Amino acid sequence: MPSLNDVVQRHTDLSEADLDWLHALIADWQLLADLSFADLVLWVPDRDGEGYRAVAQMRPTTGPTAYVEDLVGTYLVKGRRPLIDTAYTEGVIRREGDPEWWDDVPVRVEAIPVRHEGRVIAVIGRHTNLVAVRTPSRLELSYLECGSQLATLITEGRFPHSTRTDMGRRGAPRVGDGLVRLDADGLALYASPNAVSVYRRLGLAADLVGQHLGKATATLAPPPGARDEPLEDVLGGRQHIRTEIEGNGTVMTLRIIPLDPGGQHVGALALCRDVTEVRRRERELLTKDATIREIHHRVKNNLQTVAALLRLQSRRIASAEGRAALDEAVRRVGSIAIVHETLSQTVDDTVAFDDVADRLLGMVAEVAATTSDVRATRSGTFGILAAETATPLAMTLTEVLQNAVEHGLGRRGGAVQLTAQRSDGQLLVTVEDDGAGLPPGFDVGTTGNLGLQIVRSLVVGELSGTLDIGPRTGGGTRVVLDLPVEAESPR
Repeated sequence: MPSLNDVVQRHTDLSEADLDWLHALIADWQLLADLSFADLVLWVPDRDGEGYRAVAQMRPTTGPTAYVEDLVGTYLVKGRRPLIDTAYTEGVIRREGDPEWWDDVPVRVEAIPVRHEGRVIAVIGRHTNLVAVRTPSRLELSYLECGSQLATLITEGRFPHSTRTDMGRRGAPRVGDGLVRLDADGLALYASPNAVSVYRRLGLAADLVGQHLGKATATLAPPPGARDEPLEDVLGGRQHIRTEIEGNGTVMTLRIIPLDPGGQHVGALALCRDVTEVRRRERELLTKDATIREIHHRVKNNLQTVAALLRLQSRRIASAEGRAALDEAVRRVGSIAIVHETLSQTVDDTVAFDDVADRLLGMVAEVAATTSDVRATRSGTFGILAAETATPLAMTLTEVLQNAVEHGLGRRGGAVQLTAQRSDGQLLVTVEDDGAGLPPGFDVGTTGNLGLQIVRSLVVGELSGTLDIGPRTGGGTRVVLDLPVEAESPR
């Protein structure tokens, strides 16, 4: 299915500013669909002037849909729907006198021109399913009146508000959550049952209708503190605003949409939603995240303490072999500590492993610097890894890199290259050195070296991967780790 950007850029002469305006409109037009109890289809004029293309569609959550199938991508030849043509050329809302019939469903059709910077750039087709028509209730009449005024604002280029294009995005209250219709003075003319319920939970005992919304809300909320303007002025209905009100153990999201067709302020539309449970869960998650990060931080500190004790112990041992064994243990503990330090700085249980790999390379090169000149470099990217993968992989790389420096390069020094290749579900890690190479008869499956035993156990046992150690082309050693990993999701 073609995207809005693709169709506009390939088939129309609309500018980038026009495209941004259409994006802002469809981000917020669920409001119009719900108030109108109607399906909306956005038509943009084709570059050749011979027709229109449907680039977006929205169904109402307050009533039955008129079109079951998706109309996005449809091409409409000019003249086939005179209502769309007239609305586009004359720039006024047009309504069909008789309903259309679509699969035995009567549908009332209207065309709403979309104006931006004084020009009509598109037309919204508004399609209302009339199959269940009955005498409308007061709620439905209020919805329809607000929907009519909102359509007028779209025709005049006043909606969406140019500086408030994010008002209708995720988390914003919707029509069904609670609606209050305000007059020009900010008094509540009508409040839906859901809106009344939200205000009851905030602590309002009196009837909301007839009260000034800003003043009534201000009495229910604690003092605003550092708020620039008093709450009663902010919620007076004359400015676009989205805010949260907390009181009586309840959290409410409130959005104000001024209604000023023709530039004359006639009132406002207030949408409210009880988000108490949402905010409670968010706070619980934040507390859990903070606790997990603190645990990783303390584990890192404890590991560093263990490494420091081992380092002190190695200095007291006269045996060179004993000191070397303790120094290896220090590096192994240190590699795990690096992973926990990284986890203590993230909000989830994942690790950006490139930073860990670079620190491991630096740690190994620093140790080798006392005896030889080692150049350690990395290419490619590991991406984001789960903690249960990052920890054994960090230990594995520590052992492999240490072996490359100590046994491959020795005192003569040389280069170590770490390469990572990440694809869907697979991570290929290669460590190459230009050192002396493997000893005759080397077999990774039978070698008694503790470091390689640890590597084999981690790669095969914990990471469910494969390990291959062989000669490098041109001399030296090449170690390849082939590991299954979860596909990296976009962050």
